[in-house]
Amino acid sequence: MQRPFDESVRPHPTADIPGAWYGGGEPDPALVDPVVLGALLGRHGWRRRGGAAGRYARWTPPEHAAGGTSLLVPESRSFPDCEDLLSEALTALARSAAPSAREVLVGLTVPSDEIRWWRDVPPGPSGAASWTAQEQLRGAARQMLMAAALAARERAGYYGARHRRQAQASLEGVLVGPAPGGRTLTAFVPVRSGRAVVVTLYHAVQAAREAADYQRATGGMEAFDAAVQAGVSRELTEAVIALVRGSEGARIALEWSPAAGVPQGCAPRNEPVEFSPGDLPALREAGARYLQDEPSLPVRITGTVVRMRRSGPRGAGTVRLRVLAGAEVPHVRVALDEESYRTAGHAHLVGLPIRVVGRLESRGGFRRLTDASSVVPVQVDEAERDRLMKSLQENPDFLEESCQED
Repeated sequence: MQRPFDESVRPHPTADIPGAWYGGGEPDPALVDPVVLGALLGRHGWRRRGGAAGRYARWTPPEHAAGGTSLLVPESRSFPDCEDLLSEALTALARSAAPSAREVLVGLTVPSDEIRWWRDVPPGPSGAASWTAQEQLRGAARQMLMAAALAARERAGYYGARHRRQAQASLEGVLVGPAPGGRTLTAFVPVRSGRAVVVTLYHAVQAAREAADYQRATGGMEAFDAAVQAGVSRELTEAVIALVRGSEGARIALEWSPAAGVPQGCAPRNEPVEFSPGDLPALREAGARYLQDEPSLPVRITGTVVRMRRSGPRGAGTVRLRVLAGAEVPHVRVALDEESYRTAGHAHLVGLPIRVVGRLESRGGFRRLTDASSVVPVQVDEAERDRLMKSLQENPDFLEESCQED
């Protein structure tokens, strides 16, 4: 049963500490929907063992969680002792050693969509995870979330340095569950800030699976071209490759927050999407194709000069700009003729940014501007100019240092 997501849902408890949850306190029983609690218990392997029909249900922990106590969960808030039972259930979950109990508490405290990754790798001694296995799983999961966050902003076959600051910011509230044995990992993505990312990932992994099947069956790459509009990119194919490499296979599954309900255009229940080592050639070919085909972009960039370099006292040179506007990349490198280079130097010395027109090249990750022209200083307010001048004064060897840069 799905419940609408509204203002009565408890806000994200980590607003002051993005990306971290320390379990300091239980969810408020007065704000917990018993239907949502029951849905989360069922999702995480707890078993319903009866109870008073229409009044409350008894839930027992997963079979592998030996010694766990059962929970009495009311069917609705109309049950007379609803809040007392919820308080007792939440306290029991907080004291439970079962990993599933912590995951249920996270799902209640932070209404989240859940993403799970599995890697089929042999267990280490006594079931311990190797450092390499843990790092590979976490790294691949991080890459996949970043690829989805990038695609949620704009569809493209290759992003390079574009949109990375904004994509990273959209993932700051993501919580991570335990990864026993280095074979599984769960991410809790808050609905308020991250649902668009999860919906994008939902469509993208399915499109990548279908495109890989098409390529293996026909040898054609057309399905990967069409999959870009579903969120597939070089960044996503690289993430799937990293997840599968060195394993016998990998799976990705998504579960929607029961507090928020199912997003439009998505299935209520999703089977895990599987990838195997046999998919790697198609994914590598697709990634290379995306890198080659993504065009350069005409842009007009405003930025502050942070590095200057040329081979002699005269002639053309190269500057590095910290981008303020015009392109969603943090820095670009620009080759300028002698006059434009002099203009950039003068602007820097008086604490002004410059504006330049050119093409943002996909080669190198959209970090280089070519065909640069129309270089002019840009007026800024006094506060910003003072800040830029202070930065220059703190780095008086700016021009000498830049000669050492590549």
